[in-house]
Amino acid sequence: MGQSYRRKETCVFLINYHLIWCPKRRRRILVGLLKERLERILRETAPELESEVLALEVMPDHLYLFLSATPQWAPNQLVGRLKGKSARLLRQELPVLLRMPSLWTRSFFCSTASKVSSETIKRYIAEQATRD
Repeated sequence: MGQSYRRKETCVFLINYHLIWCPKRRRRILVGLLKERLERILRETAPELESEVLALEVMPDHLYLFLSATPQWAPNQLVGRLKGKSARLLRQELPVLLRMPSLWTRSFFCSTASKVSSETIKRYIAEQATRD
């Protein structure tokens, strides 16, 4: 992956989330102008949350987002902010979306990804007992 650790005042971290969510009732609406605007909104909103979009793929009925985040934000907070802002802006700009009760479902998928594998971390922790 080639990422380096990030730093804040009191911590060093590398937190990557693989996120997936979809429109209400899995409607195939994320195409054309809506898709392009959604991508711009997500890329503009991520830095406001001290996050970086590593990869983004918008499909007609769902999206994949690979995000590097800070420990300040829990995954559900990040997703909530990204979904909330994108829904608000898209519904303001595209009135056809106002017919939907909500743009996004409440659910999402989240998985963590790191610079090293779980086995490497387990070996590192086990070796800590033998350090001087």
